[in-house]
Amino acid sequence: MLFVPADSDKKLAKGMTSPADVLILDLEDAVAEAHKPVARRMAAEFISAEAERIGPRLFVRINPLDTSFAMADLASVVVPGLAGIVLPKTKSAADALRLSHGLDALEARAGIEPRSVRIVPVATETAEAMLTMPSWAQVTLPRLAGITWGAEDLSAAVGAVSNRDENGEYSPLYSLANALCLAAATAAGVPPIDTVHVDFRDSAGLAAACRASRRRGFRGRIAIHPDQVPIIHDAYTPSATELAHAKRIVDAFAANPDAGTLNLDGTMIDRPHLTQALRTLEQAS
Repeated sequence: MLFVPADSDKKLAKGMTSPADVLILDLEDAVAEAHKPVARRMAAEFISAEAERIGPRLFVRINPLDTSFAMADLASVVVPGLAGIVLPKTKSAADALRLSHGLDALEARAGIEPRSVRIVPVATETAEAMLTMPSWAQVTLPRLAGITWGAEDLSAAVGAVSNRDENGEYSPLYSLANALCLAAATAAGVPPIDTVHVDFRDSAGLAAACRASRRRGFRGRIAIHPDQVPIIHDAYTPSATELAHAKRIVDAFAANPDAGTLNLDGTMIDRPHLTQALRTLEQAS
């Protein structure tokens, strides 16, 4: 998912050629307050003109629901071709539920298929959100398409000097946010999506972070620069070796449907290994 400032013709045009799966037209942090009305208009025009002819699906990051900008954002950008809304600075799943009710009316006004506009919340950017993460597994929200997290706004919210320790690793609050996002998304039955790697020139660091993220269970990542997209795709795509191993596990259990455990090349495998193998094959497809 690639962020693109909605008020930049140049960056919108560049986004059209991106191999990203989703373009997030940003009306929040990337747009100064004075430019927000123009950005809304440009985002709506871009969606209407380009959604049917470019590869990436088009989402919009609106401003937080408790600001005066959010309703104007939604009134402008819910047009045919909009695939989803990225909802920042949530306090709990109740915010996404409130957004969903608003989208019901806006879809009807725009002649859009009901519940076709999806929601991806940024679920850890406020202190309140960190205390309510279980709420994402406790509501029924058909629009939910994934859950992501953020460390930058959370550190600002709690007054931290930095979200990193002296060794460069996330300090405990932000490691917890990462883990809670992974657990909440999985419990809600949607993909967990990792946060941005802010140093867009650090290709090696991004690749390493993505590989570690995928090992933990994340299914993708948000990018802030087009050059990050191929690195992200490569890191989250199962390798040929992984796919071959996963297929051998699936085939082994298919040949022994009543077995709880099997011996594969001297290693004991059981049903959790089968679940992981099926997930790997699904990711590749």
